[in-house]
Amino acid sequence: MRTELHFSAQDLALTRFAVSPMQEVVTSLRALAGSPVPALHRRWAGEVRGRLAAAGPALERLTALVPPTGHLPDFLDPAPAGFSPTLTEELAAITATGTEQVRADLDILAAEAGGRLPAVLAPLHRDPAGQLPRLAADLAAYWELALAPYWARIRALLTADVFHRSRQAAEHGTARMLGELHDTVRWDGTALLLEQRHCAVARLTAGAGLLLLPSAFAWPRVLTRVLPPDPPQLIYPARGTATLWERRPDAAARTDALAGVLGRSRARLLAELDSPASTTELAHRTGLSPAGASQHLTALRTAGLTSAHRAGHTVLHARTAVGDSLFDRGGPAFG
Repeated sequence: MRTELHFSAQDLALTRFAVSPMQEVVTSLRALAGSPVPALHRRWAGEVRGRLAAAGPALERLTALVPPTGHLPDFLDPAPAGFSPTLTEELAAITATGTEQVRADLDILAAEAGGRLPAVLAPLHRDPAGQLPRLAADLAAYWELALAPYWARIRALLTADVFHRSRQAAEHGTARMLGELHDTVRWDGTALLLEQRHCAVARLTAGAGLLLLPSAFAWPRVLTRVLPPDPPQLIYPARGTATLWERRPDAAARTDALAGVLGRSRARLLAELDSPASTTELAHRTGLSPAGASQHLTALRTAGLTSAHRAGHTVLHARTAVGDSLFDRGGPAFG
């Protein structure tokens, strides 16, 4: 199916970008449900699946709500009010969703599953207002386990994509930028042509403008969301996603160089955080005592080079975007 999304001058004037944590929650849940998981994300999936096993019923509800194929509930992806909403802001918007919209999305899921809604979603269909706060808590728990430790890296990738597209629009015009978003998206001068769509996007039923959201987990597809009165959303794979989980090949050399500034123990800890890890894991890998590792990690966190995220009973440490930049020659490798 090919969809034509026609533009007026006002639509072009109102086209904007946003980086959405909830969009990454939804698309990463779908990536995890893939069989197999997309090759680009298998390293990430291997790291987070063990943590998610402890989520129990919460994860079961989320995987039922975001199946491997088919409809993605529109109410899970509220239109971002600004360029970079927080997860808390987006969860508040989800909690405020009207009963009719929640049930409409769940009815589509039921129809695609042969007419029966998964039992774990029945309470949400029966009492959306009463169940949405619990759903928000489930989403927040998933975020802490699967995405928060990596968010600095993911957000840097998405922001770099937006900067590239914005520069492209400034240098060559909006039409060229739109035409190079993805190989299934083409600008013909008056309309944005979306190839291989499973559902139509009708401008007459959508709000003005166009909201463009780069995504690390949407690859290899372009996703759309049309929910009046919001503008249509186009979720496209961010540039450089293939490099997102790559290990820095020159980490050892960089560790030696940073040791003169940070000290060898802190430089080694920072290098080991190519993937999020607990204090105990880091102490074991580096030969430091747990108390010593904790002390150095506190110093790195205070300096803004690492962050800490609770995953159940464990605290995971991760490099921030600033910490990551110390291991990149010539800046971030975002393609």
